Amino acid sequence: MRASGKVVAVTGGGNGIGRELVLGLLDRGARVAALDISDTGLAGTAQLAGDAADRLSTHVANITDRALVEALPDRLIEVHGAIDGLINCAGIIQPFVKVNDLDYASIERVFNVNLWGVINMTKTFLPYLMERPEAHLVNISSMGAFVPVPGQAIYGASKAAVKLFTEALYSELAQTNVRVTCAYPGAIHTDISKHSGVQMDADTEKQAKESKIKMTEPADAARIILDAMESDAYRVMVGADATMMDRLVRLLPKKAADTIQKQMSSLLAE
Repeated sequence: MRASGKVVAVTGGGNGIGRELVLGLLDRGARVAALDISDTGLAGTAQLAGDAADRLSTHVANITDRALVEALPDRLIEVHGAIDGLINCAGIIQPFVKVNDLDYASIERVFNVNLWGVINMTKTFLPYLMERPEAHLVNISSMGAFVPVPGQAIYGASKAAVKLFTEALYSELAQTNVRVTCAYPGAIHTDISKHSGVQMDADTEKQAKESKIKMTEPADAARIILDAMESDAYRVMVGADATMMDRLVRLLPKKAADTIQKQMSSLLAE
């Protein structure tokens, strides 16, 4: 689905990849409804939109609140007249600790945002997408959905669920007007730890900054994802690391797991 002239809702639109998706869609001629839990973040996105701000609406929304989510389509249609696309980008990571040391509240919070948020938005918006001549659903999973990252087991499990959920939607919607894409970002240069409420000690933060893993810039990640949407891609790897690990995990899954374990284990809180 080409973005120009379409109306696209984007969750997580107040920071990181989500913000860059909003700005990228505006650059491609779309009207955009940016959703985020942070009104400050949304205000920053609106400011960056510049002259295109007249095609942007911002909506403070907690995607884990199903009743609130179910009220969103009417609000968005009142502003934009229709909804042609949905990009589920909002997501959080867990504290960098092993499952044995992770409390249930953190586990539930990650699943509520990363999986239930996607399900809530998809279930609510899908009937409206199916009414359009053409429409597109993009779900942002993660490289962590297919490569086990120590200290992010719960995050990876939630993103793996998004992966399979999205693939099943692709099959269920194959004979409809709704196209479906799943995106798998690798390491992206964002403040996801801060926005996830994850505190790192000084040593862990220093190790993360000195990591040899090359990170993809959020604007580049957004461009890759939007190109995939416009070409109706089934899946898209975002970043050289995601592309490499996608190949390695299919050929040598244990080697892929061992490689990530060696690179990431030093970040684990002991």
